[in-house]
Amino acid sequence: MAIHLKNLAGPAYSLTAAGVFLDSLRFKFTNAPETQTIFGKLDAWAASLGAAGLFAQTGLFSQYVIGSAELVASALLLASLAPRLKRLRVIGALIAAAIMTGAVSFHLFTPLGVDPNDDGGGLFVMAVVVWLSSLGMLIAGRGTLFDAGRALARALVPAPASLPSEELASEEKVPHG
Repeated sequence: MAIHLKNLAGPAYSLTAAGVFLDSLRFKFTNAPETQTIFGKLDAWAASLGAAGLFAQTGLFSQYVIGSAELVASALLLASLAPRLKRLRVIGALIAAAIMTGAVSFHLFTPLGVDPNDDGGGLFVMAVVVWLSSLGMLIAGRGTLFDAGRALARALVPAPASLPSEELASEEKVPHG
C-alpha cells in the first residue's frame, strides 16, 4: 500500500502545482484587478526602497515574467507525467520552489500581507501548499537533482588539463612490453 501511495505522490504533486500555476495565469496574463492590486502593492514597496518599477508591468519581476516562469514550471510538471520524462518533475519542482519562495516571502515580509485581495488568505495558503510540496518533491528527487547538477557542471566547467609531471608519473606505472 505504501509503495502504491509513493507512486501516486509525484503525479499528484505535478497535477496540483501545475493546476495552481495554470489557474493563476488567467489573472496575470489578462492584467486582472487582483493582479494589479498585488503587483501594485509590491511595486510601491519596491519604490520606497529605491527600486521603482521592479514589479511594474515592464519590470524584472512583472506579472508577465512570473507568469511565464509558472507556465514553464507547469509544462515541465505536466510533461513529467509521461514515464520517460519523469525526471523533468525535479526541474519543474525546482522552478516552482523558487517562484513560491518569492511568493511566500513577499506575502510575509512586505506590506502585501497574507490577504491582499480579501480572499481569506486563500492565495497565500495555495502558495504555501505548492511551496512545501515542491520542497518535498526536491527532497524525494534529490538524486536526480544531483545528477543534473553534476551533468551541468561537467558541461560548463572544463576538465583540468593534466600536468606534464602527472603524465610522466602515469607512464612510469605502466609496464612496457
